[in-house]
Amino acid sequence: MSIAALPLLTMGLTSPFISADSLAPSATNAAVLGDHVALVEEDIVLERAKMINTFFSERSMPLAGFGVKMVEESEKNGLDWRLIPAIAARESSGGKQACGYNPFGWASCKVNFKSYHEAIEVIAKNLGGNNPKTADYYEGASTEKILHHYNGTVMPAYTGEVLAIMNMIGPKDSTTN
Repeated sequence: MSIAALPLLTMGLTSPFISADSLAPSATNAAVLGDHVALVEEDIVLERAKMINTFFSERSMPLAGFGVKMVEESEKNGLDWRLIPAIAARESSGGKQACGYNPFGWASCKVNFKSYHEAIEVIAKNLGGNNPKTADYYEGASTEKILHHYNGTVMPAYTGEVLAIMNMIGPKDSTTN
């Protein structure tokens, strides 16, 4: 069997008679590969969300159950998937001391959100550098630099505290696949 056939075998296509021609780009191959990639990505999202939800649940934090939203918004905005939940844990004990629906202490709690979903979306967009008003601080920044701008200029230990929480949530590249 050729090495080129291995990716197809991992998708459940078990024929040892896969030719190089069958690996050429085609609508059928693209659909199969696209479906497989989507399923793998969905599995990773669910695994990471479970780790976030477990972290919050074990500590009786109100944000338990928002793991999928946090992972999806993190991915959409190019953030480490653990950043948003770690900030929420540090700022409001995972929603226990949230200012309304603002568990992130965003804008010194002067911003009110309609829901936790909205808060997660806004925080991810800003920290991902996708809001023109805050892009100077966050666009293309490392996690450490994001945390420094978020609250590290006021509290020097802040960055280290949030990074420690991120590690409690799980490893950066966590997958059990």
